[in-house]
Amino acid sequence: MHSTLTNAVILAFLATGLSSASVLYPVKRDVGHSMPDACTSQPQLSCQNSTASTNTCCTPTPGGLVIQTQFWDTYTGLESEGQLLPKNNWTIHGLWPDNCDGTFESYCDFDRVYDVKPNPATVKGKKVPPYSGPTIDTFITDFGRSDLLKFMKKFWVSQGSSDASFWAHEFSKHGTCFSTFDTKCYSDYKEHEDVINFFDTVSRAYLKYPTYTWLENAQIVPSNTMTYTLSAIEGALREGSGATPYLGCKGSTLTEVWYYSHAKGQVQDVDLVPVEATDKSKCPESGIRYPERKQGSERL
Repeated sequence: MHSTLTNAVILAFLATGLSSASVLYPVKRDVGHSMPDACTSQPQLSCQNSTASTNTCCTPTPGGLVIQTQFWDTYTGLESEGQLLPKNNWTIHGLWPDNCDGTFESYCDFDRVYDVKPNPATVKGKKVPPYSGPTIDTFITDFGRSDLLKFMKKFWVSQGSSDASFWAHEFSKHGTCFSTFDTKCYSDYKEHEDVINFFDTVSRAYLKYPTYTWLENAQIVPSNTMTYTLSAIEGALREGSGATPYLGCKGSTLTEVWYYSHAKGQVQDVDLVPVEATDKSKCPESGIRYPERKQGSERL
């Protein structure tokens, strides 16, 4: 799953499950990825260069600690509207640009906020302007990226709110803080190109971390009767990803995982070098529940 993604690899993939698929999501680098000329030289690894000469269009700066985050939800609350979870797969939460010291910024460009209800509502004492306009999924359609939209609807699923509002929140709060998605970095910028570029990058980053499969390979599977130890879950995911991720629990129930990395070159290249989580997992040492999905909540 760590091989380079190419345009040719998938026509049939979106109709299959990720964890069992032998092919990957198709990359369309001709849409939404304008690489500045200065980025064609040897790419820098993020969080390695503290000098002011770093080209922020070529290396995420200061948000060079890249975190790919996933949810294990057991229902969406919107099953009646067709919002279902992907069978045998965790879902995308987002892709976040923490600073190299573990701190982070939010809503870094108020001109690119598409969040109807920003959370937090204020940043550095300034109110984040709520968005009113076309939903963000229409941006994807306008770019002719039906392939991307179909993928996101399958694997980037919200609980308790529409998918489009969740995607808008993730771009507005986190995507705007990746320096390599700044509109100034595009040689011939088209409106919302950065949004499409971000969503495409998030989707490809997610494919590098098949959490369900890695756990299943270690005989850790959803169960309403079995429980697991933190060391077993961390060990399985460390074996798969190359570093220990952060695990989040609500009480004793496993709900999320965060994979930490540094980016080599632009985040858009999805050349991610795994690093140990800077946050300590918030799960008990033993007795961790990894519950089955509720009946009728999964896409068959």
